[in-house]
Order: sequence, then structure tokens, then C-alpha cells
Amino acid sequence: MTLSFVSVIIPVFNDSERLKLCLQALENQSYPHNMYEIIVVDNGSDDDIKSIVEKFHKSVFTQELKTGSYAARNKGISIAKGEILAFTDSDCIPAVNWIENGVKSLLSTPNCGLVAGKIDLFFQNPDKPTPVELYESIAMDFPQERCLKQSRYGVTANLFTFKYVIDSVGCFNDTLKSGGDREWGQRVYAAGYQQIYADNAFVAHPARHSFSQLRQRVARFAGGSHDRLMSKNPSLREIAVDLLETFKPPFRSFYIIWNDEKLHGVSQKLQFTLVMLFIRYVNISEKLRLYMGGKSKRA
Repeated sequence: MTLSFVSVIIPVFNDSERLKLCLQALENQSYPHNMYEIIVVDNGSDDDIKSIVEKFHKSVFTQELKTGSYAARNKGISIAKGEILAFTDSDCIPAVNWIENGVKSLLSTPNCGLVAGKIDLFFQNPDKPTPVELYESIAMDFPQERCLKQSRYGVTANLFTFKYVIDSVGCFNDTLKSGGDREWGQRVYAAGYQQIYADNAFVAHPARHSFSQLRQRVARFAGGSHDRLMSKNPSLREIAVDLLETFKPPFRSFYIIWNDEKLHGVSQKLQFTLVMLFIRYVNISEKLRLYMGGKSKRA
């Protein structure tokens, strides 16, 4: 089989320490080293990202000052040399055969538009997860296979595609702060390309462990949802429905929590409930802020 050149694209914003781990894992891939490049796109960091990237001989540094990870990914696409594009995030640690297995899945599937790889969450202290880590591991993980089957997209923390697919359906929508991977993946599906899940092409991703980290994620997701709705010029009825959904009491969720076998004992169930209520508070306050004219948080 003729090997294809691969461009790995990583957007980064103020995440220098975790970026080092990501780049080290990518330096040690089983894929032939002369057949891939790593493009790191700094999205306006305060950290000195360039000096870190320069320590890794396979990595290329560039910048995108337009705010948003999708704008950064598009910048990486614009300078990529590869026939195949692979996407991951600066806080991810790819397995040693990540590129090799992702490429095999892409090339062995006729008319393949994208491959969504497995994403494994890990904790800072596996023996003692924080309430937020516990919640993330159950309710906010990265169910790539389910996303692909139900919503026709893969998360960009672990995604492979061909450059010609990008040329066909277009780049990511860089006006979105969240959900751009969903919007792009659905364009790929609508264009008639196959989409597959690859369990053996996996990256490790740290679970968020603090309430401040969780707040940022929830606010970003709320902003992405709001932006997608507003881009469709919604009617007053559609806006009202969106707000009613946001304020709807989570009675069913409470029932599921207290009957979930993954949660052990009253303590874990109470922790999970606390985090869920925190998320609802952030989501409601963020939606109200956005409808009052506030701007979406950066991706």
C-alpha cells in the first residue's frame, strides 16, 4: 500500500504544558516519520507557544489571530502539505499508533469522508476523582461512535479526513465558537461521503476537574448553540422554545441519577447532582446574557 503524507493540525490557546505532552506523543508515532508533519496553530496565546514548538523537529508553528479554534484549524488546513488531515487538541495525548490506525481506517473505507477515533478520558488522580471529573466521565464524555451514528459528525479532538473532502465541502465555519465539528461533519454526510468510527485510533483526553473549567465549557457550548440558532434568523416562537427548554426542570435527570448503577453510594450521587445543578445555573445565566446582547465565549 502506498503511504499518504499526513498533516496533523493542533489549535492551541494558553495550554503550553499539555501541548508539550501532545507533541512528544506525536514525535513518537509508529507512522513513518518522513510521511507526516505537525502543524501547531497559536490562537493568540499569552504563553510562548513558538519556543515550545521549536523544540520538536517535526512540528511547524503558525498563528491565527482571529479568535476561535475553528479559525485556527482552518489556518492549519491552508498551509497543510498532506493528502490526509488529522485533527487533535493540545490537551490530548495520542496513542503511539494513532496516525497509523486512523490512516488505515480512512484508506480502507470506500468514499470515506471522515474517521472519528476513540477518545478516552483520564483523571488527575484515578483513585479519587473530583465531583466534576465524576460527572464528566458519565455525562459529558466524548461518545464518538454515538455522535457519528446519531448526529453524523466526529469531535475534532480525534478526526481524520482527506484534503479533497475539505476542498469539496469547505472548511470549518469559523463564525462558530462551539459545534463547528458537528456542522462540518453534517456537511460531509450531506455530500454523500461515508463516515466511520475507529476504536483503535485513540487519544487520551483529561477530564475537566474543577468547577471553573466546567463553567468555561458549559458557557462555550451555550454560546455555540445560541450562535447556531441565531444564524437561522429564528422567530420569536423559536427563541421562546429555546428559553423554555433551558428553564425546564430536570426531573427526569434526577430520577436517572438516583438509579444509575455507575454511581456508587449516596455520596457520588449527591456530588453528581451538585454538578448537574451547577451546569444548569451556568447554562441559564449564559443564555440570558447572550439574549441580552452578550458575546459568545471563545472556543
